[in-house]
Amino acid sequence: MYKTSYPKGFPKGFLWGGATAANQVEGAWNVDGKGLSTAEVVKKASERHQMSMSDVTEASLKEAIADPSDKLYPKRRGVDFYHHYKEDIALFAEMGFKIYRFSIAWSRIFPNGDDKEPNEAGLEFYDKVLDELEHYGIKPLITLSHYEMPIALTEKYNGWYGRETIAAFNHFTEVLFKRYKGRVPYWLTFNEINTGTWGFHETGAIDKDLPEKEQLQIRYQALHHQFVASAIATKQLHQIDPEAKIGSMLARMQTYPKTPKPADVRAAQLEDDKNLFFTDVQARGVYPEYMNRYFAENGIEIKMGQDDEKIIAENPVDFISFSYYMTNVTAYGEKGDGLGNMSVGGRNPYLKESDWGWQIDPVGLRITLNEMWDRYRKPLFVVENGLGALDKLESDGHIHDGYRIDYLRQHIEQMKEAVKDGVDLMGYTMWGPIDLVSFSTSEMSKRYGFIYVDQDDEGKGSLKRYRKDSFYWYKKVIANNGEDLA
Repeated sequence: MYKTSYPKGFPKGFLWGGATAANQVEGAWNVDGKGLSTAEVVKKASERHQMSMSDVTEASLKEAIADPSDKLYPKRRGVDFYHHYKEDIALFAEMGFKIYRFSIAWSRIFPNGDDKEPNEAGLEFYDKVLDELEHYGIKPLITLSHYEMPIALTEKYNGWYGRETIAAFNHFTEVLFKRYKGRVPYWLTFNEINTGTWGFHETGAIDKDLPEKEQLQIRYQALHHQFVASAIATKQLHQIDPEAKIGSMLARMQTYPKTPKPADVRAAQLEDDKNLFFTDVQARGVYPEYMNRYFAENGIEIKMGQDDEKIIAENPVDFISFSYYMTNVTAYGEKGDGLGNMSVGGRNPYLKESDWGWQIDPVGLRITLNEMWDRYRKPLFVVENGLGALDKLESDGHIHDGYRIDYLRQHIEQMKEAVKDGVDLMGYTMWGPIDLVSFSTSEMSKRYGFIYVDQDDEGKGSLKRYRKDSFYWYKKVIANNGEDLA
């Protein structure tokens, strides 16, 4: 629609906040009837640049289930949000959060995943979290599946590869939608669903020792079952709580061509299509034609139920959310170095890197916001973006993290530019407002938060919370709705 003016800044009511995941903050992994989850059988990585998120075999799974401790499995302890939630939410409120994104641990509600009745103690915990958020006027944004599912479903059905998992998940979602009707305005189905192409952490299916062709078959079949479950959950929510909205969530990896050579440009286009395929299905309601060739050339055959395509078509998501940490570079015929945030691309010589080798590209966020808005014309939500760094707690209790302020300032500036470009942007929940156990490496040393947690990689420490310099900066940003980023 043609207008003679354009937005000059973030809209009134912009949703500023932060995001966490149950398996990275809650702890209390064996408390109040909770079952073991897939996140809690992944060991800490042995090296900083190594990602252990999908390094699970049948042997390592048996070993993990038999281990009654959290020594090798840091996500079992998190940062004890389970017992510190009131303190932590009060700190979020002090910063002025409008929204807090968190996930509900499926295995805390259904310990085995497919139990007939939910675990009341688990539901009551999230009742209390919502009570606390309501006390401060903070809206909840809940992720239904954030890299964890009951490990019993891996044992019974090989996770999402088994079609039976759809019914188990949608029993879980129906219980939540009914329990929290009117209290949760925004939901997400699967966190970074596209990362299921790398295996266990997202699919719950063990396939590490299989040939690549068989791995791809298992992973895309598992992802199809998630598409169906997501569509069913969308239908459930619209029927149970019509005022609430539900979105998809993608790990967005904008890809640049290494050179202007047409072959490189086409290679980058192919990588972007493979990334956006997942949002195409969830937001448009159809499998895009361009994937037919990819499936055929890789020997992938999606087994569909009779009504699967109809269910997906009739229940697209209401909005699109995504994480943004970095961009990729690709060239025809070349394979990237694989460093960075789940990246398969090459290095960009024009960008700086974090302590973990993640390339920092604020302008790329504006580029991807514009491209996704043009492609989908649905409201967008940046629900993860942040800097993992080696923060230092000074003797006087201060943490001077100016590098984090610089990082966030540059990305928020580019979001503001995208809004001026005409992008419909709902909000920004940075990752993660409080230090937590890293998803990719299970470290504590890789700190993201505005709030420092006194705990080391071995789980030692007082768990005392400290405000970093960035805490006060973000508080100011929220107070002036992103007008003053100095």
